[in-house]
Amino acid sequence: MEKALFVRLGAQRFRTATIRPMLSHPRILIAEDESGIADTLQYVLRTDGFVPIWCATAEEAIAQFAADPPALAILDVGLPDMNGFELFKRLQALNREQGGAEVPMLFLTARSDEIDRVVGLELGADDYVAKPFSPRELVARVRTILRRSGRGNGHPMASPGPAASAGHAAPAAPASGASASPFALDAERMQIRYYGRLLELSRYEYGLLRLLVQRPGRVFTRDELLELVWDDASESFDRTVDAHVKTLRAKLRAVAPEVEAIRTLRGTGYALNEELPSSV
Repeated sequence: MEKALFVRLGAQRFRTATIRPMLSHPRILIAEDESGIADTLQYVLRTDGFVPIWCATAEEAIAQFAADPPALAILDVGLPDMNGFELFKRLQALNREQGGAEVPMLFLTARSDEIDRVVGLELGADDYVAKPFSPRELVARVRTILRRSGRGNGHPMASPGPAASAGHAAPAAPASGASASPFALDAERMQIRYYGRLLELSRYEYGLLRLLVQRPGRVFTRDELLELVWDDASESFDRTVDAHVKTLRAKLRAVAPEVEAIRTLRGTGYALNEELPSSV
């Protein structure tokens, strides 16, 4: 049965005694109850220089995380003792209590379970990989996430890409003849209001929306968005952008159901609608 998982690298428990872990190698917490999947994950990660720690239950994963927070964690949604989304929130709470660098997460989901991918991204995940997965793709995504976060060698969390972390941004300028923008940017707080309502955004949703709002009507290709928001365009993936735009649209429609704020140009990319009403 296909299942959804989350990945967070860092909290470490090495179950195989035949290989001696090095302190400089990032540790990866894997919460997965199916031994076949866990064995595959451990093998591909260990082969690429990581130190995987396998936990078959959520309780064990929480204990491992509390003892030594990981660089990244992989969380199965269907664990026997706790829903994976709840585990994700518990680990986030632990992370905040410990006061350390934020631990990035990657979802490994069943191809048919779109809702899992959407919920995971809304919770604040960094990315997802669909099952059945390519081991090389999984490792590439793990490396990309660690490179972005600065945790690959135990360094503290870095800020997101340029679009999400630049110090100050000019307010969105309305197009000629257009009404005032319904978006209000607060760069210092990394917040965006839409028709007066504060949007609850993950850091990558914020980076994407900020970029679009600053250039209404400008078409950004997926490659451009990857480069500007995720930093490493060479190892990120188009569908990551699509998934984040999907969650963004859902949040915008919750505020203004009749307004289509983000336009899709098929085969090209995305743009902010230049003719948004000033009020709803």
